[in-house]
Amino acid sequence: MKIHKFQRGDVEVFWGDALEVMSEYIPDLSIDLIFADPPYNIGKNFSKFIDKWESERAYSEWCHEWLDLCIQKLKPNGTIYVMSSTQGIPYIDLYLRERLHILSRIVWHYDSSGVQARNYFGSLYEPILHCVKDKKNYTFNSEDILIEAKTGAKRKLIDYRKTTPQLYSSHKVPGNVWYFPRVRYRMPEYENHPSQKPESLMERIIKASSNASDVVLDPFSGTFTTCAVANRLGRQAIGIELQEEYTKIGLRRLRIQTEFRGETLRAPQKTYKQKITSSQLSLFEDK
Repeated sequence: MKIHKFQRGDVEVFWGDALEVMSEYIPDLSIDLIFADPPYNIGKNFSKFIDKWESERAYSEWCHEWLDLCIQKLKPNGTIYVMSSTQGIPYIDLYLRERLHILSRIVWHYDSSGVQARNYFGSLYEPILHCVKDKKNYTFNSEDILIEAKTGAKRKLIDYRKTTPQLYSSHKVPGNVWYFPRVRYRMPEYENHPSQKPESLMERIIKASSNASDVVLDPFSGTFTTCAVANRLGRQAIGIELQEEYTKIGLRRLRIQTEFRGETLRAPQKTYKQKITSSQLSLFEDK
């Protein structure tokens, strides 16, 4: 397909195939941080694309193609985060451990409002690989992502192993298990997309592994959350998206265009209908 490029300031949006865009438009050794959240090969419907390959081998070979390009585009001190399904991450892990240094295997876990599975243990997390080219030279801004340490901040425990006993630290660098709620319909950041990632998740990644003015690339942009957060944090952002429907989200969300081919670009028009049953109403009646 023909590749279309849109730009506003330090934000670039490409409408096209990620393999073609990276090959033709992204210079080698030019990217500081890549966040890759590809289709998971689990049969989800992404507008006009069903993410199901003919076999696991075919899927893994496709992953190897774009992973090679990502590595090629990454600076020598660059960082890449790769997400996948619990089923697909082993293929990516085995491939990347021979080409990059995997610093962390992160678990993003979340709650669920419905039944995940009935005949096995359903999945309530998605794995993320945190990788660098040079394990002695990479960006990690630990001070920018500190979280509350319950031992010191809440329990007020004292460390008596010190020469002078003192309270445990009230803040710490997050471990590799992260809890962020999934994006829900009534949240302000919600877009019409089957696998939108939360801004809070992307904010931690971008703050930790890039600096102001660094170039951040998302080759499977979806709702362009990576670009939106990167732009808000003062980074340069490049987003690539195959589907027209989601490219329009990026153009609007990144304030590049208000119209596309005669269509006014608008945020989702959400409606709320509260349904209360008679049994629920009885809970509020005087007995």
